[in-house]
Amino acid sequence: MKMTKFYILTILLFTTQVMLAQVEFKTTVSKNKLGVNQRFRIEFTVNKQGADNFEPPSFANFNIVGGPSSSVNQSWINGKVTYSQAYIYVVAPKKIGEFTIEPAKIEYKGKIVQSNTVKITVTKEVEIPKDPNNPNYIAQQSIHLVAEVSKLNPYVGEGIYVVYKLYVSENISLNGSRVSESPQYKGFWNQDIDVKQVNFKRGKYNGENYRYVILKKAVLIPQRSGKLIIEPIKMDFSVGIPTGRGDFFGNMITRNINYSTKSTVKTIHVKALPEEGKPIDFSGAVGEFNFKVLANKNVLKANEAAQINVEVSGRGNFKLFEIPKITTPTELEVYTPEHKEQVTTSLSGLRGSIADLYTVVPQFKGKYKIPEVAFSYFNPKEKKYVTITSEAIIVDVTEGKEVPLANNNNNILEKKQVVSSSNNFRFIALKTTFKPTIEEDFFKSTLFYILLLLPFLAIPIGIIIGNKRAKRAGDIFGNKIRKADKLARKYLSEAKKQLGNQEAFYVALEKALHNFLKAKLYVETSEISQERIAEILKNKKVKASTIEEFIKVLNNCDFARYTPTTSVTMQQDFENAKNIITKIDTYL
Repeated sequence: MKMTKFYILTILLFTTQVMLAQVEFKTTVSKNKLGVNQRFRIEFTVNKQGADNFEPPSFANFNIVGGPSSSVNQSWINGKVTYSQAYIYVVAPKKIGEFTIEPAKIEYKGKIVQSNTVKITVTKEVEIPKDPNNPNYIAQQSIHLVAEVSKLNPYVGEGIYVVYKLYVSENISLNGSRVSESPQYKGFWNQDIDVKQVNFKRGKYNGENYRYVILKKAVLIPQRSGKLIIEPIKMDFSVGIPTGRGDFFGNMITRNINYSTKSTVKTIHVKALPEEGKPIDFSGAVGEFNFKVLANKNVLKANEAAQINVEVSGRGNFKLFEIPKITTPTELEVYTPEHKEQVTTSLSGLRGSIADLYTVVPQFKGKYKIPEVAFSYFNPKEKKYVTITSEAIIVDVTEGKEVPLANNNNNILEKKQVVSSSNNFRFIALKTTFKPTIEEDFFKSTLFYILLLLPFLAIPIGIIIGNKRAKRAGDIFGNKIRKADKLARKYLSEAKKQLGNQEAFYVALEKALHNFLKAKLYVETSEISQERIAEILKNKKVKASTIEEFIKVLNNCDFARYTPTTSVTMQQDFENAKNIITKIDTYL
């Protein structure tokens, strides 16, 4: 009987090991060797249903051109079930060399499974044949990214602007796009200008009719002289190329391809500001400015406040210089000035005003002069320095105390003789009494018995805690839900950190939403679909409007990863996701 039990246990253990061994998670690529101007497809495939929390490798030496997308295949042949789920990316190399793509990770039955590594060899650019019927050649001739710069040889501190435009031929269809690499402005102070509406317009490119759209606008102010580089913007597209054939109804059949391109590098030759005629008080202001120093009142009483406004207005590099400071007599008490800015950014540069508002309070009666203040700036149009000097301000204090004289006799101290008495030492203690610091023996005291029994009390408490931990560890379903909830919080926090980084932000936000559903609705990632989500939330008595908002946020995440967007839009999507999670959580 004992031998029979032994054999049964052995067979069960062997069967379990075999079933676990059958989990396959592998990486495959469409090509292992390619040119630096080519791309390849990479798939991560798992053969077991229930695998979840897929984590891709870092792709450190590659740009993700397309994806991630997923596909599920399941079939029944002669009673045998086969299943596979694939996570698919299209990637392009960044540079020449031999690289290793690290394993991807996935969770199956509480264990982390890794895929295999793949080696990729990247050579120099491969010549692509210029076949008029080649889809890549057609895309190359039909899509153009252009960077337009207002001025190529500005002075240091002189504002210029750059506008990025996308020209698309009328012969092709653009099904989707995303920015894969944003331009860099090293050596420039820069500020983006919001593009409120991304709408295609009609225009000309090299004399031919095109549709174009403005993708990005930025104001740049060079901060050093010499040659500065404006890096290109890089984008990935999904393009519909006409095949020249029509369908049964006469409509043109198109072929969808992925295509990448970038704008040209722009070189800016920045001129140094001239040394000849440079004022001593010049603080770096470049542009066209006005300067004024005004007091709201010139006649007042002692301890009555007056305000003096020092203001620079006009157009120029407002963010890169300081306003001159006023000098006041010692009889006037001056508080730290309040700084005010009213500056707008447009293609014409920074325009508006900056000011320091001083509050001055006189202490004594009299007339006080606040000296003239000078402000110097360089005018790039006239190519010379300009100095504006304000008029002196007279503050007339009509009522109050007179200014004290420096030789006032009240300040003379009179010496006094020290008189001794019998009470001089009355606070010195001449007698002392001592008390023992420990009034009771520790042995057999209350504290002694408490410390003696403490280890015996700790044992049952430790057993109770251990049992609770064991019970919690054995609750696989509960642990999975708790882990999903933790991951939702983690990815929501990660999304907040990635605000401004479009792709990473929307990937983290989508993962946060998926893990929230897993934690609250007890569903797997493979079951997450719009219909399924709506059905479950409806059964949970969630309002239809709330369900629609949640589906809209999910759709925004999926759509925004492949289309140009702004940091303002990302902030709105993040706030919407937080609000809808809070709403649904109140129902559940």
